[in-house]
Amino acid sequence: MPTRVPRSVPDEEFNEIFARLPSHRDRALVAFYVSTGARASELLSTWQAGADPGRQLISVVRKGTGEVQELPASTDAFVWLRLHQLEMDDAIPRGRRLPLWWTLRSPSRPLTYHAVHRMFERANAQAGTSATLHALRHTAAYRMAEDPSLPLTDAIRARTRSVDHATALPHASRGGGDSAAVGPPC
Repeated sequence: MPTRVPRSVPDEEFNEIFARLPSHRDRALVAFYVSTGARASELLSTWQAGADPGRQLISVVRKGTGEVQELPASTDAFVWLRLHQLEMDDAIPRGRRLPLWWTLRSPSRPLTYHAVHRMFERANAQAGTSATLHALRHTAAYRMAEDPSLPLTDAIRARTRSVDHATALPHASRGGGDSAAVGPPC
């Protein structure tokens, strides 16, 4: 049975895109996407109380189930988030149940998937690359699977399905058998 190779973003390409991101908010978003493996829409569901830098967790509402799940995130993602919060201190409403992500332009509005998608397209165009927000999810899966300090079961649990095509290939390369064909595309 043929298998699809997941669309992971190579490190050089990722670095080019990241260097072109114009704001701390955008760098925080991309850092969270690539360190958590959350879907773009899931990360935008985070409310202000859902970011816990002390425990290095961010809470998202999972697509499909609607359940809240805490996901481990990188220190860098929280640093970029804090820089963004300091920069926008008086410009965005505060409240535990209010969205974490807001537009940069006044009047402040909750950030939408389409706005994030456009931001990422602009950074891609400037970098001369063609990565997608969804490819960051695959990149996160590869990075998690290749991290020897992270048990593969934890990497898979950070994803919504027990095994999907983004984690299957790295799983197979770690001795997990021929599971690359398991699960529909996400």
